[in-house]
Amino acid sequence: MFSASDPLADFQFAPFYDVAVASRRGVGAHQRPENQDNFLVIDGAGMASRLQDQALLRVQLGDWLPGHGRVAVLDGMGGHGHGREAAEAVASGLQAIPPCRTAEELAAQLDVLHAQLQRRFASEPGARPGTTLTMLELPADAAPILYHVGDSRLYEIDAAGARPLTVDHVPATVAALGGRIDEREWRRQVHGEHTPQIAQAFILGNAFSRPTQLSDPLYELSAEKLPCWLAAMADRRVLSLRADAVYVLATDGFWSCAAPDTFVARWPALLAGAPDAATMAARLFGAMEDAPPAALQPDNLTALVLRPLLRHSDETALPSDAAR
Repeated sequence: MFSASDPLADFQFAPFYDVAVASRRGVGAHQRPENQDNFLVIDGAGMASRLQDQALLRVQLGDWLPGHGRVAVLDGMGGHGHGREAAEAVASGLQAIPPCRTAEELAAQLDVLHAQLQRRFASEPGARPGTTLTMLELPADAAPILYHVGDSRLYEIDAAGARPLTVDHVPATVAALGGRIDEREWRRQVHGEHTPQIAQAFILGNAFSRPTQLSDPLYELSAEKLPCWLAAMADRRVLSLRADAVYVLATDGFWSCAAPDTFVARWPALLAGAPDAATMAARLFGAMEDAPPAALQPDNLTALVLRPLLRHSDETALPSDAAR
């Protein structure tokens, strides 16, 4: 079974990125019965890697656009039943979506997938399942595109700190949208503690448009809808990645503890000096195993490390907004 002991890193993303990913049921003596997390990596050569039945599945895509990439992490919601199957279904669906060059194109494709999977799981017994989805679309000649649903996160990490680039879709964010809590309280609830509740998930639907009732569609948290102090972290946007930073897409098992912000603050020092993305991923999982945060809750763990590289031929950094 695929595990974090040996992060997967044999991807073809050069000259722009170095990528590694790892996933496991948990750490320590108390672990979940199964790994309901998942991931998808499609590299520039069209090799797709994901989990199926908790084992690594690799498929060579015959019609993939050379140089285009796609990376994602997913956290299936086991509390609603079929959590692993939901994450697998979304990862498989993402693999089938053709390369996208704009945030609008990507969102349209994912809206279709969301609706298709809602219909598929409607015939399953029990409540409708769901999964988080935090992903980056990586065009070869344009800036990366973020798409985010749920409470997995994208972090930007450098010597100065670890900064979240996504907004958790949780009850505290519903309260912030309604003006019931301010920035300080939102950050305390979302990053200073951990409560395993969610306000939106892929397949499941959203509790943003009508907080007292689950609605079928996905609800985009755009800059216009978010409070001014969160507006820079809209769910669907073009990113400018920095060549002097590292980017981590991770599921919430990494901060399911008493003081998440304290543990995440250790990440810059933990990753400093690592020669490649695979070493960084191994260090993240090693810290969870060897020096876990206080009051760590049993949970699945998935982390994808994306390290921007310079072009081979010159000193120009990654594609930026100006290149679009």
